[in-house]
Amino acid sequence: MSIVTFDKVAKRFDGDNPDNKFAAKDLSLHIDQGELIAVVGKTGCGKSTMFNLLIGLIEPTEGRIEVLGKDPFKDFNALAGKLSVVFQNDRLLPWRTAIENVAYGLELRRMLKPERLAIARGWLERLGLGQHVDKWPHSLSGGMRQRVSIARAFATNPEILLCDEPFSALDELTGATLRQEFKRLVKETHKTGVFVTHSIREAIDIGDRILVFRSPGHVAAEFIVSDALAIYGEEGLKQKILDEMGDVS
Repeated sequence: MSIVTFDKVAKRFDGDNPDNKFAAKDLSLHIDQGELIAVVGKTGCGKSTMFNLLIGLIEPTEGRIEVLGKDPFKDFNALAGKLSVVFQNDRLLPWRTAIENVAYGLELRRMLKPERLAIARGWLERLGLGQHVDKWPHSLSGGMRQRVSIARAFATNPEILLCDEPFSALDELTGATLRQEFKRLVKETHKTGVFVTHSIREAIDIGDRILVFRSPGHVAAEFIVSDALAIYGEEGLKQKILDEMGDVS
């Protein structure tokens, strides 16, 4: 069952002058419930435009977008609490402790303090931060802060989790560990995940299915990861993705 649909979507910025370049054009895709989708492509290929269209920050110039049966731009408020985002920057509030940051979304939903703190504590413990719940963001490492960010995203019990290159600023080992933890949590909680990255290796590691974007923002190819690895092997799949991205290397 598709819970995200893009149907022939186009996005042109700076008005509708036909001379303006498209950030997305003829963009069609679907995401099924329970899938973990990796979106990969070179800088400027339209990944961020797709991401912003999906969460309702911008309106398409043409075409139709449906998320959980709603138009994400026109019905933005109706999707509140059903989508959670993990950004490249952890975006923690420096005046709040780790547990207070995780509980913030629940506070906005007017959940009683004891209940929201219990949920926040549970997620921090699940992410290995049970001993750090009362620490301030400045006293945590970059990996720890991003774990807090992940806990905050899961704490509100959303239906869809979206990640915009969340581990790109971390060292390779920390990023790989958090990738696997994020993937495990998405599967354990039966969520749907959309993971935007510029790293082919990251896309292969995390995705059930990979959507390869090319400019102007559209899906140039898609791969079911398990099937593609069986056919091409890891190095062969990497090269296939590079070719579809338009990379000459």
